[in-house]
Amino acid sequence: MFHRIGAAAYKSNLNNINALSNYLNNPEQKFKSVHVAGTNGKGSVTHMLASVFQEAGYKTGLFTSPHLKDFRERIRINGKMIDKVIVTDFVQKHKKFFDKIEPSFFEWTTALAFNFFAEEKVDVAVIETGLGGRLDSTNIISPELSVITNISFDHMQILGDTLEKIAGEKAGIIKKGGTVVIGERQTEIEKVFDNKASEMNSSIIFASNHFQADFISLINDVQKFRIRKDENILYDELSIDLCGNYQNKNICTVLQSLEILKKKFSKIDDDNIKSGLRKVSMNTGLQGRWQVITNNPMTIADVAHNEEGIKLVMHQLNALFLSHKTPNSTPIFINSKTNNNIKLHIVFGIVNDKNIFSILTVLPKHAIYYFCKADIPRALDAEELKNNASLFNLTGEVYSSVINALKAAQSNAGKDDIVFVGGSTFVVAEII
Repeated sequence: MFHRIGAAAYKSNLNNINALSNYLNNPEQKFKSVHVAGTNGKGSVTHMLASVFQEAGYKTGLFTSPHLKDFRERIRINGKMIDKVIVTDFVQKHKKFFDKIEPSFFEWTTALAFNFFAEEKVDVAVIETGLGGRLDSTNIISPELSVITNISFDHMQILGDTLEKIAGEKAGIIKKGGTVVIGERQTEIEKVFDNKASEMNSSIIFASNHFQADFISLINDVQKFRIRKDENILYDELSIDLCGNYQNKNICTVLQSLEILKKKFSKIDDDNIKSGLRKVSMNTGLQGRWQVITNNPMTIADVAHNEEGIKLVMHQLNALFLSHKTPNSTPIFINSKTNNNIKLHIVFGIVNDKNIFSILTVLPKHAIYYFCKADIPRALDAEELKNNASLFNLTGEVYSSVINALKAAQSNAGKDDIVFVGGSTFVVAEII
């Protein structure tokens, strides 16, 4: 399993998933789909799109990874997780074939999801890539739309050590004669996508060229944005129940995608879009995106786990911290108190195949750190993390588990202090 042990579990071809698909009578051909890839934001975008489809009355499949607490989070229809008995029956029924071809964890999970969606006759399935795109097991689908959120450095030992190489792998989901939405135009790699789209005779649209989301407020865990399209106001106020002001980029990607999808899914209208975005978590069960765990002390968790993702989260943490300390700054949370003695406590752990130094450079030096190791083989030893962090003047103590680190942070924090938990999906999973 890649998410537990790393690159050793990765299969760098589509041979097994094609064999599984043929064996199961090509279930991926029996439902319409939307395919989402990217370094950051693809999970949020996938869930937003699924929520809108649900609100429009479509029977909607949703395939994502990794899960936080329950394997079945990965495979849902209209927000409901796949039944346990369907999972176990699938494994038992097909075990002999599994033994024959030895699929990876992700390969047979993808086959299970596609088979389930076909048997349940979903109207559409929103499919998130697991890793990369070109050689990802999900890339056997022929989607109505391909979506690539953005590109930054992650999984470099597999996808390549430059943004161009990583973009090339993600661009592998662009299909012949199809349409692709790129969330962010990044000048250093836009040619990679343009060239691939041209090669595949595919239409390409950069969402950031047309859409802009301006943050208005965050009240009771609901964010409000003003949406502009081509400099004209499209929505005076659009609400979303996902926190984190970094969602402004994801909303633009979603709105651009929906503008195209509405031509193929005629039931989608503005009311569905508004209600779908307002009820993403409720409709799909999404967790771990700037999630407020407790309010006293305020404890926030986020699954960002690479340099760019953590940089965005730290930027928002800094804004939240400043909103408590300086009355003239724009508050991220309404009714935040001004208090010059607010402290930031960070419960932090990462996996051992990340570029640790690039991540440590974006962490705030004024915080108190609680270094920990998630309970998986791939996690980085907490003592090693602390030693490396000290090179960047990040100070704190080592704890024997994520839970112990969180307890210590919350115990040490004053009622107006802020506790943040992150660095890895698996650190967040253990506290949710």
